[in-house]
Amino acid sequence: METVPHAVDPNRAAQHGSVVMRLLDEIFPLVEGVYVDLHKNPELSHSEQRTASIVAEWLTRTGYEVHKGIGGTGVVGVLRNGPGPTVMLRADMDALPLEEKTGLPYASTAKALDGDGIEVPVMHACGHDAHTACLVGVADLLSETRQEWAGTIMIVAQPGEETLDGAQAMIDDGLFDRFGRPDVILGQHLGPQPAGLISHRAGIILGAANAYRVRVFGEGGHASQPHTTVDPVLIAANIVSRLQGVVSREISPSEMAVLTVGRIQAGTKANIIPDEAYLEISTRALNENVAEQLERAIERIVRAEAAASGAGREPEVERFQGSGVTHNDPASTADVAAAHLAYFGEEYVIHLPDPSPATEDFCRFGLPEDPQPIPYVFWFVGATPHDVWEAAPGATPYEKMGNVPSNHSPFFSPAREPTLRAGLAALTVAALAYLGSDNKNPSVPSLPPTEVPAGLAFAGPAPTEDADPYTATDGGEGHVPTGGYQAQEPGMDAPAPHHTSSGPQSDYPGPQDVSSPAEDFGAPEPFSGPAPGGSSFGESEDNDAYDSAFLASSWPAPNDSEARSTADTEVARGAREQEPWDEWGGGRVEESTLSADMAALLDEEAPPPPSGPPAGPAYGGPPPGTDDDRPDTQYRY
Repeated sequence: METVPHAVDPNRAAQHGSVVMRLLDEIFPLVEGVYVDLHKNPELSHSEQRTASIVAEWLTRTGYEVHKGIGGTGVVGVLRNGPGPTVMLRADMDALPLEEKTGLPYASTAKALDGDGIEVPVMHACGHDAHTACLVGVADLLSETRQEWAGTIMIVAQPGEETLDGAQAMIDDGLFDRFGRPDVILGQHLGPQPAGLISHRAGIILGAANAYRVRVFGEGGHASQPHTTVDPVLIAANIVSRLQGVVSREISPSEMAVLTVGRIQAGTKANIIPDEAYLEISTRALNENVAEQLERAIERIVRAEAAASGAGREPEVERFQGSGVTHNDPASTADVAAAHLAYFGEEYVIHLPDPSPATEDFCRFGLPEDPQPIPYVFWFVGATPHDVWEAAPGATPYEKMGNVPSNHSPFFSPAREPTLRAGLAALTVAALAYLGSDNKNPSVPSLPPTEVPAGLAFAGPAPTEDADPYTATDGGEGHVPTGGYQAQEPGMDAPAPHHTSSGPQSDYPGPQDVSSPAEDFGAPEPFSGPAPGGSSFGESEDNDAYDSAFLASSWPAPNDSEARSTADTEVARGAREQEPWDEWGGGRVEESTLSADMAALLDEEAPPPPSGPPAGPAYGGPPPGTDDDRPDTQYRY
């Protein structure tokens, strides 16, 4: 493989991103329609036929070379645009066996048969509908602005992320052999942060996870004569109790580890001692060695407890699901984060001080066992509505994170517009960090020269990857940088637009007039002061199409001497919010990919929120030594 390309200057990437984003208003209603349609019609892992067809149809119409059925239901789209690097953009498509309780007008009522043939409710409770909608939207934006970049785009819509085997299935089906090996891989995931906040971390950002099936065998009999039996229920109970001491007594306190027995089944009746018992065990760690240590402990304890009870048959232990740590390439992460900072502004891009124990199989695309792994960057896009964030209990962002509906919650309900706009912009600008050029492809004419401000430059040290992921990245204990990343050298050898609709278009979409989530993760408030570098976060006269709290213009229009005051923001916002719905009533929906009832869904007033409390992750308090008052306190997912 050729030397991995270093990203272009982040300000240039943001500049090209601004030009590309002029089409965002035109395409956004269609992307929003795809999101709503996918949310209403979720599909379980490896059953994503309908979702895959939507992706394939969109990519085909947009001019990509499209391949379906990769690794089962996976879709690959390739767009070659002259010489340059190959950039892979990935999104996952599958949903969860969960009953939705959001109360949204487009909430899922779908049911499907799971792997055991049992009918279960299905919900997009992890944001994969947004991931997929943003992916096809970015593919469209890049296709229609080929004069702004050069290279090859590889779009990958992956099945089976929730089962942690979809990425490997696509690789085993010849993903890189058939369509080429990318130079860098980019991906994003929704999280429970305030909607629109972009969160980066170099090195380990997600942990490793494994799941095990355990079957222990005894000798059944009548409950009145237990002395004639070998009770597998007792063996299973002892296994559960014994496993609780593994993390507390076998794993170093400096390491993160989780071991959970999530399923136990045995017997059919109270007065019958069964022949066997069944358990399922989940482990998580931020270190592959710790993950292996947990596996060895499970094997040892299961077999020892069976032997101690005199079981006449060896128990069975099988690892049936797993993925390693997601380890962002530090140099590539610095490049992408710098481009995001230049485009969004430092108030909207933060550094995660600690990795999350959540797990993805995105890391498999990086070929971790290969002598030359493929560098990748994975980041989070906040999805929590600002009013929900503001109302959540907790005096610190840390506490609020544990009290908002998060991923895998039946109440998980992203703020639709700011989240989708942030996801579209983040993935597009990240791709242009490598593909952005001054018309490197001579076969495609350049757009007329336009005065596009370069955005906010960021200067600061890049995070470094320490052996201990909890080590402070700047050498100071407890200190977390509030800025972003300094680009560093890589640590390795070194067809026409199909949309006919017209709508308001902003010249320079970027961060809007809100408070700084990186400062306190609070709900947004108007911000009218000058940004570093002389940019203003006020709204421009040409930017009335944007009501997203994070993606309106950062700069004044080219002919304006300064940005308009934000004093009338709330008045203007009400008019802006009505414009898209007026367009739906004018027949625009007929030329989109929306389902027939899309306009009705968007216009329909949502029913009252559920009476039950949001089901977010439990908050157990910050780790020892954590300063709750620092700006970007550790995230938990």
